[in-house]
Amino acid sequence: QVQLVESGGGLVQPGGSLRLSCAASGSIFSINAMGWYRQAPGKQRELLASIYSGGITTYADSVKGRFIISRDNAKKTVFLQVNSLKYEDTAVYYCTMYGSGYWGPGTQVTVSS
Repeated sequence: QVQLVESGGGLVQPGGSLRLSCAASGSIFSINAMGWYRQAPGKQRELLASIYSGGITTYADSVKGRFIISRDNAKKTVFLQVNSLKYEDTAVYYCTMYGSGYWGPGTQVTVSS
């Protein structure tokens, strides 16, 4: 059993930034490959960024250059720094541990003026 909990979302103005966190707990020794997704109303869940062992990262074109994924292995936590936010970034942001099938409940990011 693995639990994932996202936090750090909120209401921000266009151009603003947030630091999202995903804390893992349960029957795991450490985190490995992790991903951040988001889902906006009426849209499919979208893969945003992934981080793998050794620190290798990948990004969707829509967020490349604006979002940064990182991890703290000691804290079993993955972060997503979201910068230069746009209206279209409004969504619920989720994290997942690849291979586990587990998702967190999500954290809401709302970009509004």
